[in-house]
Amino acid sequence: MNKSFHIIILGLFVAQSLVLYIVEGMLPVPFIAPGAKLGLANLITVIALYVLPRKRDVVLILLLRILISTAFAGGINAFFYSVAGAAFSFAVMALLHNRSCFSIIGVSAAGGIFHNLGQLIIASLIVENAKIMLYLPILSVAGVGTGILIGITAAFALSKLRRLPIYERMTALS
Repeated sequence: MNKSFHIIILGLFVAQSLVLYIVEGMLPVPFIAPGAKLGLANLITVIALYVLPRKRDVVLILLLRILISTAFAGGINAFFYSVAGAAFSFAVMALLHNRSCFSIIGVSAAGGIFHNLGQLIIASLIVENAKIMLYLPILSVAGVGTGILIGITAAFALSKLRRLPIYERMTALS
């Protein structure tokens, strides 16, 4: 496979996730749970998980998005929260995405829950208080809701992407 094409596809995924991250930062999200977000950048992660044959490419997209976004819009704590959330979320989504009993919506919802779990673990370590985990049920509800929305959007986007001639080349990257 053409290495230049591979780099271009990965760059496009990183750029798209960064744009969604920036757009999300501009949206006023009136959640009952402080700090809860829609997770728009995760849309690209879910799509990449279903399109790209190598999971390490998806990990690279995630890490580049986190590094770039925290370099411009966050501090070291934001980096740790993002990495923990992404690691937990990606691990669960990668395990579930090939299972026939989980749709893309279910995979995304599970990713939303585990993203919040990873962030709460980091938060409890930073503040040195495990009681912050009491926040998990509220964030889990938010994670399921946003995960379902991201999953529905990813399914719709994939249905359109599969019709494009470039789709075959993207799924053959190695």
